[in-house]
Amino acid sequence: MAESNFIDYVKIVCRSGRGGRGSAHLHRAKYIPNGGPDGGDGGRGGDIILRGNRNYWTLLHLKYQRHVFAGNGASGGINKSTGAAGEDKIIDVPCGTVAYNAETGEFLCDVMEDGQKVVLLKGGRGGLGNVHFATPTRQTPRFAQPGEPMREMTVTLELKLLADVGLVGFPNAGKSTLLSSVSAAKPKIANYPFTTLEPNLGIVSYRDGKSFVMADIPGIIEGASQGKGLGLRFLRHIERNSLLLFMVPAESDDIKKEYEILLNELAMFNPEMLDKQRVLAITKSDMLDEELMEMLSENLPQGVPHVFISSVTGMGIQELKDILWSELNSEDNRLLAVKREELVHRNLDARMIANDFADWEPDFEDEAYEEDGEYYEEDNYDEYDFDE
Repeated sequence: MAESNFIDYVKIVCRSGRGGRGSAHLHRAKYIPNGGPDGGDGGRGGDIILRGNRNYWTLLHLKYQRHVFAGNGASGGINKSTGAAGEDKIIDVPCGTVAYNAETGEFLCDVMEDGQKVVLLKGGRGGLGNVHFATPTRQTPRFAQPGEPMREMTVTLELKLLADVGLVGFPNAGKSTLLSSVSAAKPKIANYPFTTLEPNLGIVSYRDGKSFVMADIPGIIEGASQGKGLGLRFLRHIERNSLLLFMVPAESDDIKKEYEILLNELAMFNPEMLDKQRVLAITKSDMLDEELMEMLSENLPQGVPHVFISSVTGMGIQELKDILWSELNSEDNRLLAVKREELVHRNLDARMIANDFADWEPDFEDEAYEEDGEYYEEDNYDEYDFDE
């Protein structure tokens, strides 16, 4: 089977640029016997920047790019010339990408909007030239400040899909069938568990030209929050959904029990997901009559809007859209909008990252630092204070 192009989890070594060292040059010119210091400052090192790009929907373009290095700042020159700044490196990512420290699992930043820029690693500042260290008692300083060193970090980038409605259910609950019937999305549909191996997005048309985005999340099983099945891999995508549509087939032995199992897995993964608005859809209901629907309704969860639907016949689909639109625009949903942003600020388990990338190796080798044709060891850049 061909490897999927949907990549939502990558690991990259990022390194900002080193600041250029200041110049310790003394001015020499005919008829100017005591020219004095004229060494310029070193250039700043390049930054590592994350930028949101709506034209990307996956991290595939970064899968084989295991390192990103910014440019080093150039050394200062004579006549108080400042060295050139190092080249910034911009990493384009899909909107909804979160960055974590791969060593500790610490949350670093979140890129939510198209064009949004976040400085992930700042380049080192350039060293001051000797002109800054001239004093009445030390008129010809023969030293300058070294530049700040680069900053290096191994970063994990994690994509969380941005959607209004997330479909939550066991395998073969009818999630992909529903998405294909209400949108132009064409997910793979088959009668066996785990047909869907990657999330799918679709735009659902509503009345008067209105629409909302629906995400089909691969099936969750009991124990998914502990790593069973595919659930743990894709539970992160549910965090960003405004509303959760739980889908349970009408043929289930106990609809309420299945709903509670799904809800418990979400709570185990992230308790704050229980604050999201929820709707329950009983799928494959085209074989039920009114009497059976009334009997089933008596044992459904209290306080959760429900609807009986059939994606094949179209039964209850418009009613489902009405309920989803109403819940998405309810006052309670708007009040929870600010709190939802806090979901992405949880730290990751560093051991989980290590397990996920057990075979990962960087694809570069460090080289000696050479400047002006001479190798040298880093000076103590803290010896002199940096002036902003």
